[in-house]
Amino acid sequence: MDFTNKEFPMTNDDFRHLASVAYDISGIVLGDHKKELVYSRIARRIRKLSLSNFSEYCSYLDNHRVTETNEFINSITTNLTSFFRESHHFEYLAKTVIPEWKSRTKGQAIRIWSSACSTGPEPYSIAITLKKNMRVQDYNLKILATDLDSDVLAKGKAGEYPLADVEQMPRDYLDAFYRNEKSGTAMIKQDYKDMIQFNRLNLLGPWPMKGKFDVIFCRNVVIYFNKDTQKELFDRLADSLVDGGYLFIGHSETLHGVTQRFESMGRTIYKKVR
Repeated sequence: MDFTNKEFPMTNDDFRHLASVAYDISGIVLGDHKKELVYSRIARRIRKLSLSNFSEYCSYLDNHRVTETNEFINSITTNLTSFFRESHHFEYLAKTVIPEWKSRTKGQAIRIWSSACSTGPEPYSIAITLKKNMRVQDYNLKILATDLDSDVLAKGKAGEYPLADVEQMPRDYLDAFYRNEKSGTAMIKQDYKDMIQFNRLNLLGPWPMKGKFDVIFCRNVVIYFNKDTQKELFDRLADSLVDGGYLFIGHSETLHGVTQRFESMGRTIYKKVR
């Protein structure tokens, strides 16, 4: 497709420049097949900034890195998510992982990390699964939810969703929400919110967390990274898990040929072995 004759002309050099910035900032690889996505997302920024073309936007981004970088990353990242997406992960958490925790002493710490939480359905699905299958008050239990996109984090913290998104969940999970038929929205209840800490984090930057996690969800993230970046990320994730901790990845992702630090438990579920 020719992007030089569109509303906001984009040359190949413009695209390569934006792809380079994206990779330098976040490790995201924008191949040529992503040109249409980049065009549609960044065109909105160009329109809002009253610029004329992508070349002007490239200059603007270079000259306003502090203020525009966050807007740029928010624009190009895709935030597709839903409650209990890839439901077998939550079934495994309920039927295999949680029973292992019940042998722990009362008050012992349990830490879970939703590392690309988007607007919050993943960490809230984790919280609902925990409350339905264990006495969470008996443990020092916390869920960390992080994302690169500050806009989706704000939505996650708010915990308000279209009613249609919530009503697709199992019926016995619906009591985790206050539902408002008039407004067509559902609000997650405060005791679920209290289980989760939302923080902005670039997975390829420094990680301030000091303790290790029992479970890490890192789903549909590495598809944006090249092999070397994937190897580095999975090695850091292994370092951040307790021995025998679990890693859940996306349905189109694999650790095969990337790392030897995990044992496959089937269906994109892995257990740390070293």
